Amino acid sequence: MFLSLHQIVFNTLIPDHKADAFSPPHTSPDSTGDHLTEFLLGGLGRWDAEHFLFIAEHGYVYEHNMAFFPLLPLCLTGLANGPLYPLKWMLTLRSRLLVSAALLNCFCFTLAAISLYLLGCVALQSRSSAFLASLLFCMSPASIFMTAAYSESLFALATFIGLWLLEKHMILRGCIFLSLATASRSNGMTNVGFLLHAVVQSLVNGSRNCHRMGRTFLGTFVVILPFALFQYFSYSRFCLASATKNKVPRELVKLAITKEYRLPGAQFPTWCSTYLPMAYSSIQSEYWGVGFLHYFQLRQLPNFLLALPVILLSTRAIWEYFQANPYLCISLGLRTVQLKSSSGYCGHRVFLYVAHITALVVFGVLCMHIQVLTRLLLSSSPVLFWYCSHQLQKNEPWIWGLERGCVSSNPAVRLLRSWKSLQPQTRVLLGYFLVYWILGTALHVNFLPWT
Repeated sequence: MFLSLHQIVFNTLIPDHKADAFSPPHTSPDSTGDHLTEFLLGGLGRWDAEHFLFIAEHGYVYEHNMAFFPLLPLCLTGLANGPLYPLKWMLTLRSRLLVSAALLNCFCFTLAAISLYLLGCVALQSRSSAFLASLLFCMSPASIFMTAAYSESLFALATFIGLWLLEKHMILRGCIFLSLATASRSNGMTNVGFLLHAVVQSLVNGSRNCHRMGRTFLGTFVVILPFALFQYFSYSRFCLASATKNKVPRELVKLAITKEYRLPGAQFPTWCSTYLPMAYSSIQSEYWGVGFLHYFQLRQLPNFLLALPVILLSTRAIWEYFQANPYLCISLGLRTVQLKSSSGYCGHRVFLYVAHITALVVFGVLCMHIQVLTRLLLSSSPVLFWYCSHQLQKNEPWIWGLERGCVSSNPAVRLLRSWKSLQPQTRVLLGYFLVYWILGTALHVNFLPWT
């Protein structure tokens, strides 16, 4: 609610920056409802949201649209043409899609916070730590992406539920949710590591439960399947002669000519003729310059500075876990060891999550657009919320009591009310969450560099 109000204020007071971003033609608002929707929710349709809304309205028209996975557009189309269809008389399809995005992400974000709490209760073996972590998730530095027409909320929900089910040893059910994560974002493929590690660990420790290993391999196939199917869809859309039969509206053809976008049936892309046609990686490289060290340019220094806090926080979280469990980390968690503590952030159950975020940080810094790293990490991994919860409880052990005269039972609210008496480390941590929450909203809704 607060973020929605903030984006309205910032979108109204600050003029939009003329960014070099995807800007397809929109149906002109022709009713009071359309104008009101644009006023209230227009800020949620910036940057990548333009792609998702365009795909939901027109389908995969241009080649570069194939970089955006289909689950969110399918959900938006279903809501706009289903429950919200009776509003057709007062809202255009784009307006209904914007409303659908706001409602869907609000719902998914709330359930993602609950799922993170459930996952934390199992992995941390501490309800209080899990509860504080879920509260921090609700004030995440990437909050604007959880509300805008992005796939982060949907991805976080599917990922956290899937991992919680894996922790409860419900492998196939968990993999179904993790497959939904893959259908919403490509980095859902990294969740396969949680499954394969269990298989390798069993082999190293001499256990050969064929039934469980069979379920694990089946689950791995289920998680990978959406990615494979989407690549096949991309191939059939842009690499087969039948693609020329697809009709494209005249205004979209005109935009393709102006911007040099590739349409189905035009000259076949080079990736069509490779041994293993992989649209996603080729499109990312061609249109966004994604690749190893491609983003290490002096002009990208401001974007590196924007991502620096989450890089430092992640590095600190990884290093502190390594210091607490050096043998566990060196052995890659494959050997069963007797640990001093099996609960809290430094417990052995957290190892896989730390390994997962380590891989995401390394890949993100070296191969991705660095400004994406904040939303990538905070929607894909629970580690940073668990680590911040651990640090806050260590620095402010009083937050679960009433020693400072606060009547609120919400520890996050109690911390904010006691701001002046907090430890410097606590203020820096909370300050990062709050400043990026507000600053990120102001930048994003006005097409400024927070993508």
